[in-house]
Amino acid sequence: MPLLESINLLYVLSGLGVGFLVGMTGVGGGSLMTPLLILLFKVHPQSAVGTDLLYAALTKTVGTLVHGRKQSVEWHVVGRLALGSIPATLLTIAALHWAGSPSPAVTHVISVALGIALLITAPSVLFRHKLQDLSRRKAVPIAPATTARLTTLLGAVLGVMVTLSSVGAGAIGMAALIFLYPGLEIRRLVGCDIAHAVPLTAIAGMGHWWIGDIDMPLLASLLCGSVPGIILGSLCIGLIPDRAQRIILAAILLTVGLKVI
Repeated sequence: MPLLESINLLYVLSGLGVGFLVGMTGVGGGSLMTPLLILLFKVHPQSAVGTDLLYAALTKTVGTLVHGRKQSVEWHVVGRLALGSIPATLLTIAALHWAGSPSPAVTHVISVALGIALLITAPSVLFRHKLQDLSRRKAVPIAPATTARLTTLLGAVLGVMVTLSSVGAGAIGMAALIFLYPGLEIRRLVGCDIAHAVPLTAIAGMGHWWIGDIDMPLLASLLCGSVPGIILGSLCIGLIPDRAQRIILAAILLTVGLKVI
C-alpha cells in the first residue's frame, strides 16, 4: 500500500494537537506523543517509542537549522553531550536486541522507563524558571574539565533514557544544563538541547528501525499533522499564561506517568 494511502486521519489530528502544544509551550513532543499513542490508540510501547524518536529527529532538524542561523548553539556543549549519548544509545539498542526485542520483558522495561521519565519531566517543566533563578543565584564555580566530564555523563544518561522512552532530552536535559552552564543565556541552552537531540533521536530511532519497531504509516500521519500544528502553536505563544501552561502540563505528565507505570 502506498504510504500516502495509509495516512490515518486520527493520527494526523493527534499530530496536529501535539504539534500545537509543542509550538505554544516548548515542551518536548515525546512527553505527550508517546503516552498518547500507547494509552489512547493502543500502539505497542516499543513501536510508539521508536516511531516517536524518528518523528522527533525530523522535526528537531528544522529547529536546529533555525537556531544555527541565529548562532544560538554552543557546539562545544553539543559535542560533549554527544560524546556520552551516542555510545550510550548504541549500547542500549544492542541490549534491547540482545534481550529479544520485541518481547514482554522489554515492553515492561520500556513502559516503566517511560513512566519514570514522565514523572521526572513533570517537576522539570513546573519549576523550570525557579531552577534557572536558583542556578544563577547560588552557582558554585566548577572547573572547566569537571564541567566537560559532567556534560558527557549527562549525555550518557540522556542516551539511555531517550532510547528506552523517547522522553528526557527536552525538559530533563535542559534542567541539568541550566545548572552546568548558569552563565549561558537560556536561548543558547535551548539551542544546544535541540541540536543535541537531532543525532540522539536519529540514532536511537534508526536503532529501533533496525530492531523492527518503526510504524512508517503512523510516522507519516503524525508528521502530516505536527508540521502545521507546530506553526499554529508558535503563532499562539502567550495565548495562555506561562504559569498556567506549566501547571497544566505538569499535571498531565504526572497523571500519564503514573498510568503508564
